[in-house]
Amino acid sequence: MDILPQNIDLSPIIISLKTASAAIALTFLLGLFVARWVVRLKSEKAKMVLDGILTLPLVLPPTVMGFLLLIVFGVNRPIGKFLLEFLGVKIVFSWSATVIAAVAISFPLMYRSARSAFEQVDQNLVMAAKTLGMSERRIFWRIVMPLALPGVAGGGILAFARGLGEFGATAMIAGNIAKETRTLPLAIYAEVAAGNMRTAAYYVIIVMLISFVVVASTNYFAIKERKYLK
Repeated sequence: MDILPQNIDLSPIIISLKTASAAIALTFLLGLFVARWVVRLKSEKAKMVLDGILTLPLVLPPTVMGFLLLIVFGVNRPIGKFLLEFLGVKIVFSWSATVIAAVAISFPLMYRSARSAFEQVDQNLVMAAKTLGMSERRIFWRIVMPLALPGVAGGGILAFARGLGEFGATAMIAGNIAKETRTLPLAIYAEVAAGNMRTAAYYVIIVMLISFVVVASTNYFAIKERKYLK
């Protein structure tokens, strides 16, 4: 008896890894600099409002986020229509849509982790660097980032995993097109719906293995972060 199902389709694994990798590249940079910008705001009220808006995708149902993304990128909507008519780019039901969905859903994890890490940096070190004449940019990259790196890296890993496991928003804006937009979560759903439990179980095992590596990596960076704070 074969352990693996016959003629297994590897495209969902490849599409998921490509999507999660592209998404984390965008999410990491975006979350990093948005978190830094929010931390540096003087107004606590502005921080509170912005934090609520930026964290909203974390608590909204993914299908709601998918609906909102359709409102933005639909071919009959201003942005989607502009991209299609002037740049020839159709977002909905394309691989790009899987990346956008993953970014939208995973961004809050990266943002909150980066913000928390930045807020825990000893401000006495920052002030000392300023008295020595260091620029804001140099202080950020030479002092703040090295100290905040464990927390930032942990957030990046969690955001990668969230992007990899995204289902609802992806189904809404990208669809479930075989070999194009069918990620691992969508493949599991499709195989179960078709009664192919063995193939679905294979995909589930792949997701569980990746998730285990993510959890182990997150724990590693959490330990590193505690050492930095001591």
